[in-house]
Amino acid sequence: MSKAAELAKAGETLTNQPSGRKNIAFNGAMQVAQRATSVTGLGGNATTLPTVDRFSILAFGTTAGRLTMTQTADGPSGFANCVKLDCTTADTSIGATEGLIFGQTFEGQDLQQLKKGTSDAEKVTVSFYVKGNAAATYTAEIRDQDNTRFNSQEFSVTTDWNRITLTYVGDTTGAFDDDNGLSMYLFIWLHAGSNFTGGTHTNNVWHTTENQRIGDNQTSFFDATSRTFFITGVQMEVSPVATPFEHRSFGQELALCQRYYEKSYDQGDVPGTGTHYGAIKICGSNVSPTTSYISGGGNTFKVTKRARPTVVVYDPDGGTTNQCQRWQLGVGNYNNQASVSADISETNFLQYSATGNSASGVIYHYTADAEL
Repeated sequence: MSKAAELAKAGETLTNQPSGRKNIAFNGAMQVAQRATSVTGLGGNATTLPTVDRFSILAFGTTAGRLTMTQTADGPSGFANCVKLDCTTADTSIGATEGLIFGQTFEGQDLQQLKKGTSDAEKVTVSFYVKGNAAATYTAEIRDQDNTRFNSQEFSVTTDWNRITLTYVGDTTGAFDDDNGLSMYLFIWLHAGSNFTGGTHTNNVWHTTENQRIGDNQTSFFDATSRTFFITGVQMEVSPVATPFEHRSFGQELALCQRYYEKSYDQGDVPGTGTHYGAIKICGSNVSPTTSYISGGGNTFKVTKRARPTVVVYDPDGGTTNQCQRWQLGVGNYNNQASVSADISETNFLQYSATGNSASGVIYHYTADAEL
């Protein structure tokens, strides 16, 4: 296809995108960080979403390498924030099963416009800004979770901010499920053992062979404690070319992220912090916490969740889990704690029961996690 035809196709594709959602990726400008802004000691054999929303760290094969992940104000022009990864413990002896990935997950029902598994499957272009402490080569992969298929491409990092653009051919094999389950990953491979690097890698080919997933020139992020990796401006779009990054407002991005995770705390407060700001207050007349609250014992979530979430309730005074505070009208006693058990009746509502002495109401914090 000629360049002119590709541009025309891109314009047609973007016209058909839902308004305000050209970018399929979430939180690409790294604006929202509900859980924390910096977390140390990441690695080992664990998957976690430590800081910026919707971006996870996947470490497996019990690698000895460790890193710190930080939301930091060091983005390129037009971006206030980025994610910075710092290697804090090196691992130069790479086991066959080891891997370190920075990535994001996607629901199948949000990917139907890719037309995957059909004869007219669409090209997908992934773009992002990166830099590091030194030259490096890493691998960006789209993984079809429903059909266990892979397509990956190498990209280079320098000490300056550069925009990487990678266009992936459409896959005519294996459709995505049309539901709220996990159908696709966007992976940035930063460290990989021979189980993933042992074969001959070919850029931009859909396949099912594990040891051909990683580029032949792959750098290990864990090769030295001086290693850093910065990223922002992540965009994934149905298009044969990269278009300018779609900047969404903080409020829009926050609401999209809250489908997967929300907290009652103010945005600047880490869950578990002892603070009354943002806490939920349920009032009543001679409310007895030994009763299961149905109409008053709970709250509506800010955004309906992807699925029934895992809820943690915190006491606002000291951040203790599975506790709330009780008070009596006219007394102002906010330190009389009660044990709480949380139950979910719907994806949009938290219902709980509290055990303790009678009171006029309760106050509590919560987090609700419905991540893929």
